[in-house]
Amino acid sequence: MSDTKYIFVTGGVTSSLGKGIIAASLAKLLQARGYRTTIQKLDPYINVDPGTLNPYEHGECYVTDDGAETDLDLGHYERFLNVRTSQANNVTTGRIYQSVIEKERRGEFLGKTVQVVPHITNEIKERIQILGNSGDYDIIITEIGGTVGDIESLPYIEAVRQLLWELGEHNGIVIHLTLVPFLSAAGELKTKPTQHSVKTLMESGIKADILVCRTEHNISEDIKEKLALFCNVRKEAVIQSIDASTIYDVPLLMQEEGLDTVTLEKLALPNDTEPNLDQWKEFLNRHKNPKDKVTIGLIGKYVELPDSYKSIQEAFIHAGAANEVDVEVKSIHSEHLTAKNIDKKLKGLDGILVAPGFGERGIEGKVNAVKYARENNIPFLGICLGMQMAVIEFARTVLGLDKSNSTEMDKETPDPVISLMEEQKSITDMGGTMRLGSWDCHLKEGSLVEQVYGSSDIEERHRHRYEFNNKYKEQMEEAGLVASGLNPKTGLVEVVEIPSHPWFVGVQYHPEYKSTVASPHPLFVGFVKAVLTHKQKQNNASLA
Repeated sequence: MSDTKYIFVTGGVTSSLGKGIIAASLAKLLQARGYRTTIQKLDPYINVDPGTLNPYEHGECYVTDDGAETDLDLGHYERFLNVRTSQANNVTTGRIYQSVIEKERRGEFLGKTVQVVPHITNEIKERIQILGNSGDYDIIITEIGGTVGDIESLPYIEAVRQLLWELGEHNGIVIHLTLVPFLSAAGELKTKPTQHSVKTLMESGIKADILVCRTEHNISEDIKEKLALFCNVRKEAVIQSIDASTIYDVPLLMQEEGLDTVTLEKLALPNDTEPNLDQWKEFLNRHKNPKDKVTIGLIGKYVELPDSYKSIQEAFIHAGAANEVDVEVKSIHSEHLTAKNIDKKLKGLDGILVAPGFGERGIEGKVNAVKYARENNIPFLGICLGMQMAVIEFARTVLGLDKSNSTEMDKETPDPVISLMEEQKSITDMGGTMRLGSWDCHLKEGSLVEQVYGSSDIEERHRHRYEFNNKYKEQMEEAGLVASGLNPKTGLVEVVEIPSHPWFVGVQYHPEYKSTVASPHPLFVGFVKAVLTHKQKQNNASLA
């Protein structure tokens, strides 16, 4: 058994209480005290990973360096900790059952009847301990998806119960996140939902060591004492988690409540140093006290659900703080953009980002948005499908190839400026078969992107099937759309830009995945800076 300590975060009463943010905040506080910390997420759905899920179902699909398609909470973990995650940080029920069934088919269970207990629970325990057994971490925080009492969560809860017993005292604890609602008719906070949730957890054989109570109103000392008494925890282990103006306030709020202190006591770990949060506080100060404001249009197909573009939204917060500017992101549905209403819909924007996505719905609206940004000299950033739309728009408008398209949208297009990668043509399975994970890119000397990155060789994360068709590269470059970033091994185009435009960049990869509080992504920082410059020039022109 390794010396690694384990913290399990469970949720009760309702979903969407913010287990991921609480887990990331606690991890940040422990990291700031010098502990090597990481977080993993156990998701109870039967999908092998969220790669095939519509963003409306589960928010965005996050991608790690090693090519894992994972839950969006891993994005929070990386943004808070500035520590890279991997496939080992996200486990689904689908992956657990897939692994157990494959072992059964290979005869590894020696003819035994394969059951939820012990075979599924053993697999879960193994997955939980992979990171701990690596020797790279002092503390592993494991977030259990869903809500206590859910049928699909039961094997995870049972696996945690067994593991806590195996680990022994002070080596594993449970933090239970629950809701203390305010009933306006009664004019008071109610503790009964939390009591029932803790009781449900105890019926599964697990005692909560720490309660984190989500609330819209401050919890009084009397209520804390009541919760401590009826939920069988110490009063100092009842932690208030009140609604915050930004998720980046939560680590400081948790520190005020003493969450890190009581956690270290429960784990019998030294608690003699204060967390060093100077950089975090500096970021918050810049974020909350901007010197200017810009409005950027996010043109996408899933804008009704903000979590669909979570990493992009957060990358703008990081880049905004770096530039001391408030970035207002205006979400615009690409399906509703036409050549007739484009000016009305996009007028007044300081910058335009065309977002990633799949499928043909809303494509023409994205093409129209690119054209508007290019022709009106508005700073533009296209990500993945957004970059592909920039190539299609340029081919149609500038090169005169009116019917140019991606073969994803039109298999019969006479000018497939975006086409399926050669190695993708024989693939029939959808899940986990795209170009995924971190890939090298060489940036052209003297290009805008090279200046932005301050380097000519970079690594970025990908998630796509279709690519820039190199048959059109020379023709495009002669007309002014430069391929300024190439994969050094394959020659595939990763970045396009228009040097004659104030700031026009399209990237095949997803820079938003690598932006963190400690390391805002240079592409977003450069884009926001260009947007601010554009706005200031427009204001000066109107005053002249």
